[in-house]
Amino acid sequence: MTNAAPPSPIVVGTDGSAASGPAVRFALQESQLRGTGLRAVCAYDFATRYSGFEWPAVSGFVDLDTQLRDTTWEAVTKALEEAREQVGGPPVEVEIRVEQGRPSQVLLDASEDACLLVVGSRGSGAWGRLTLGSTSTEVVHHAPLPVVVVPGGQPGRPS
Repeated sequence: MTNAAPPSPIVVGTDGSAASGPAVRFALQESQLRGTGLRAVCAYDFATRYSGFEWPAVSGFVDLDTQLRDTTWEAVTKALEEAREQVGGPPVEVEIRVEQGRPSQVLLDASEDACLLVVGSRGSGAWGRLTLGSTSTEVVHHAPLPVVVVPGGQPGRPS
């Protein structure tokens, strides 16, 4: 008897927004089809630009980086719960990562052991729907694995 390695996960880039919903749902469905886990990754770089500032909280002052990370974690968790409700199907093991850094680099690093990387496209307006965002463009050009770019839903139409 041999011990097979667990299947490589699918990585999806998300910020927890409605605009990233189609990519999350696609990645969740693909994870179900492949019988693999899902790694939801969100990157932020706000703290590197504004270090030294703090946001007030109920118990005093909280480091901006910690507050931003926690808020982002909550948004991503909520988005994943909503996607699970919409997609249905068998349960999938989900890992959430919220990391500071340039989004494209964080996604590339998080997908080193993955079988697929899924990102959304944030085009807006007629021209925007024809182009990729800067993160998706960089990921497509530098990823050593297959990448799926899922277009966002059109206004007024369900995705």
